Amino acid sequence: MIPLSLLDLAPICSDGSITQALDNSRRMAIVAEQHAYKRIWLAEHHGMLGVASSATSLAISHIAAATQHIRVGSGGIMLPNHSPLVIAEQFGTLEALYPGRIDLGLGRAPGSDMATANALRRDMNASVDDYPRNIRELQTYLGPQQAGQKIFAVPGQNSNVPLWLLGSSLYSAQLAASMGLPYSFASHFAPDQLHDAISVYRHHFQASAQCAKPFVSAGLMAVVAQTDEQAQFLFSSVQQQFINLRRGVNQPFQAPIDSMNGLWSEPERVMINHTLQYALVGSQATVKAKLANFVAATKVDEVIVSMPIYDIDARLNSVALLAECMAQLN
Repeated sequence: MIPLSLLDLAPICSDGSITQALDNSRRMAIVAEQHAYKRIWLAEHHGMLGVASSATSLAISHIAAATQHIRVGSGGIMLPNHSPLVIAEQFGTLEALYPGRIDLGLGRAPGSDMATANALRRDMNASVDDYPRNIRELQTYLGPQQAGQKIFAVPGQNSNVPLWLLGSSLYSAQLAASMGLPYSFASHFAPDQLHDAISVYRHHFQASAQCAKPFVSAGLMAVVAQTDEQAQFLFSSVQQQFINLRRGVNQPFQAPIDSMNGLWSEPERVMINHTLQYALVGSQATVKAKLANFVAATKVDEVIVSMPIYDIDARLNSVALLAECMAQLN
């Protein structure tokens, strides 16, 4: 059985509000729970006019309060933006409020532009060793009290919130393996090193108190609809979003359009199609075949999908249709 999970950025639509974006995320989590999704994660991004999940721990609490048993967590917290102690307190509090349901996925990118990263008080001169050191510090705050320990996370200490490492490079794969942590690869926007990263992670994995054996998930974009044509129409919102990211245009999530012709250049089309090469876009029959091929090629332990669809009803329908596809494969 391959678990199916969701990654959400609480997209702010061009004709909507932040309140609506967060409510849409709540509605999506409820439907995902009804269709046996394993977990739903919120991603930390800052200063983006189309993303409402920047205060990630608050968004997690919003989702967890509306659901009963689906796991809820971060995909991820960008740890260099934060003090490990503060994150331990936040996620220790979440674990106390929603026992046994909280995940703490970690990344090392800023999740923003450099000016915004500076405004977050991020240490722009941090060394490559600071990230693993901060992860170990975080583990200390979330684990059992140690002899001689002087600083405590309250809440947090002995909450044992499970950590995941997120990444899109061989560095993150090697680090997750050496620390014995589950690993989630961002193939939904960085496909090139997917297979190498999984291989490195599995080959070098060292068992830990949290994980006795390697566990890897991979991210995919997903838009499932009644027909291939309808799904491709809905997917144009994602394609516009990636054009804007490439061009440095900061705006809310855009409504779908009938054709991308004339909107993107040929180099942009090639680059974006390459970036989104693993996207599951189409009818259930089309998506099921693509999903089966992906799972067979990667042998991942879990699939986590990002489903940024402009219309909330179409998004909820896609959540349900994809769950049916995975159930048929399992």
